[in-house]
Amino acid sequence: MIARQFLITGITMGLLGGLLSSLFRIQLGFPDANIGWLQPLLGKWVNVNAAGHGSLDPNFYLAMVTIHGTIMVFFVLTAGLSGTFSNLLIPLQVGSRDMASPFVNMLSYWFFFMSSVVMFASLFIETGPASAGWTIYPPLSALPMAIPGSGLGMTMWLVSMIMFIASALMGALNYVSTVLNMRTTGMTMTRMPLTVWAFLLTAILGILSFPVLFAACLLLLFDRSLGTSFYLSDIVTSMTGGVEHVGGSPVLFQHLFWFLGHPEVYIVILPAFGITSELLAVHSRKPIFGYRAMIGSMLGIAFLSFLVWGHHMFVTGMNPFLGSVFLIATLIIAVPSAVKVFNWLATIWKGNIHFRTAMLFALGVVSLFISGGLTGLFLGNAALDFKLHNTYFVVAHFHLVMGSSAIFGMFAGIYQWFPKLFGRKMDEKLGSVHFWVTFICVYAVFIPMHFMGLDGVPRRYYDTTVFDQFKQWVEVDKFISVFAFIGLGVQFVFIYNFFNSIFNGRRSTRNPWRSNTLEWTTPVHGIHGNWPGEIPQVYRWPYDYSRPDMELDYLPQTMSDEDIMNKVDYTSENYNPTLTDTPVEVPEEHVAESHEIVMLQLINGKKKSKENPEQKEGSDA
Repeated sequence: MIARQFLITGITMGLLGGLLSSLFRIQLGFPDANIGWLQPLLGKWVNVNAAGHGSLDPNFYLAMVTIHGTIMVFFVLTAGLSGTFSNLLIPLQVGSRDMASPFVNMLSYWFFFMSSVVMFASLFIETGPASAGWTIYPPLSALPMAIPGSGLGMTMWLVSMIMFIASALMGALNYVSTVLNMRTTGMTMTRMPLTVWAFLLTAILGILSFPVLFAACLLLLFDRSLGTSFYLSDIVTSMTGGVEHVGGSPVLFQHLFWFLGHPEVYIVILPAFGITSELLAVHSRKPIFGYRAMIGSMLGIAFLSFLVWGHHMFVTGMNPFLGSVFLIATLIIAVPSAVKVFNWLATIWKGNIHFRTAMLFALGVVSLFISGGLTGLFLGNAALDFKLHNTYFVVAHFHLVMGSSAIFGMFAGIYQWFPKLFGRKMDEKLGSVHFWVTFICVYAVFIPMHFMGLDGVPRRYYDTTVFDQFKQWVEVDKFISVFAFIGLGVQFVFIYNFFNSIFNGRRSTRNPWRSNTLEWTTPVHGIHGNWPGEIPQVYRWPYDYSRPDMELDYLPQTMSDEDIMNKVDYTSENYNPTLTDTPVEVPEEHVAESHEIVMLQLINGKKKSKENPEQKEGSDA
């Protein structure tokens, strides 16, 4: 239930973030267009002249850029992705009845929901929402009088983020505790699916880095409200009316922000890595290539992610020697990333690939991560970064390697585990339309931005056509905006497919993808405690696909060598690895569900054959 709550809230916030991006793409692609028709929606943020021509208010443009980035990075890619699949898969894949602390788990969602409400409400403030960019650099964020978006909207942004960080920390502590303490018998660390490894390392990164952003936001609130000077210097304040602030440094905030900010990149992308690794093996019908190397690469990425934050700050006047340290660390972190890419390609090489929608999005993650990651080599080089910093090159790299890759990983996970969430399947034809249009639009939007960045076109500018040297990019900006609108439009195909499938989708079998992991041994419609009777025992790793000595191309983790010798039919809908010859001792907290357990066991075969007489395990019927 909590996974569903995280997912649907994340989808809602993602839709809001996408709508905001379409509004500022109208401004960027068609700066002279009459948008008076938007005045009923945006009110005073559309300036209408005497001739009736409407244009977007520059202050609101910057606010939309700020809130779009905040929502997509934190509320969609962090909470929507990690919150959904960590809650869904960690207990099911490690063999646990529930999270270590269900109550804290519930609190983590409601803090996230409240932070989403506060962030959304800031859009309706008279002076507008926060307008300092999603990185909220001082002095715009520290001085309430700096610009309209530095007022109450900025305060709401900080309050929202403090609640969000509390949510993230509660969730992360729960995930780590569950993985380390509540694995079923036989589930050693080297038998865990790569998804669980990814969620575990993501949670550890969050525990170590989010408190730093919490402190940064708290000190920023002090500067705004209590007259302190952590981030305000006499140089800054003398330009804003001579406010009495001396001794602070805006660069201090950048250090604190990016100490979270770069681990945050991997907090976002590691869950997508885990989901992609799982799906490539399942839908290629091959064992994952280099299982231990994949774990080692994620460990290396997690460690190095704390040593590279300074590459976001090369242009701050950093000591060149210190900059070279960050440069070297940045280039080194490309090595474990390359190991993952190599292993993904080796996994699908000559595999029996099933091009289901989930697999298409997983392949999309690989493609986007390769193409976006290559441009990171340019930005990681201090000498080149001086030229490319704050241009569209950064926007393009960031959206390809992190934004789009993680979103594709999220879509892949939704299509793959939708049967586990709702007991039904999503429509594959609509899913294919969703993938291909989105995939084409992502490249059509962000590849041209690289060339704009190489020419020096600055990001976050309201209108670049006022500069003669950038007028040559007017038609390219229109091209980008058109594909951005198409990309947003096709997301409504996904929204329709998602919600329609909840109620009208084709009913799923227990193990529709013929997967080996434990979540597919639970009843189709989940019960409290996940498994009826005992929790199944694990005997092998999760990637036994296409073994030469097995007739079928998959072998669940619950199958022992004795079961294999006895030729236990694990493809049957009646197969239940939790039933044994010894009396089952049901925990007291599950007694209330005992009637449901008995009924499920009694009607499991009869009811399914009655509802779907032609449907067989693993078939496409």
